[in-house]
Amino acid sequence: MKISTIKDLLEAEVLCCEENLGNHVYSACGSDMMSDVLAYVKDQAVLLTGLVNPQVIRTAEMMDMKCIVFVRSKRPSQDMISLAEDNGIVMMSTEKRMYDACGTLYTNGLIGKKVVHV
Repeated sequence: MKISTIKDLLEAEVLCCEENLGNHVYSACGSDMMSDVLAYVKDQAVLLTGLVNPQVIRTAEMMDMKCIVFVRSKRPSQDMISLAEDNGIVMMSTEKRMYDACGTLYTNGLIGKKVVHV
């Protein structure tokens, strides 16, 4: 799915890296706990979160995510936006709640990869 499609489906505002909206992503993760993202989620491309702090950008960078969507109209600081720009990570904000945003993306074909516990 193109990041621009995610923008349209979630009626999201692009906060940075608009030039990367044509990139494709293949899976998504929704979480406010970055430790869970690091521990259990692999090879994800889009992170949906209500957490607004620099750790979100660092986590996305480590996991090679291409896009962060802040739910519930959350807005990152200018420092966070600059950090995302430095890493080419598209950041968006949507009014939708996490549950609705994840459901919308899932029903339109963007899946989450199955987590396997060892």
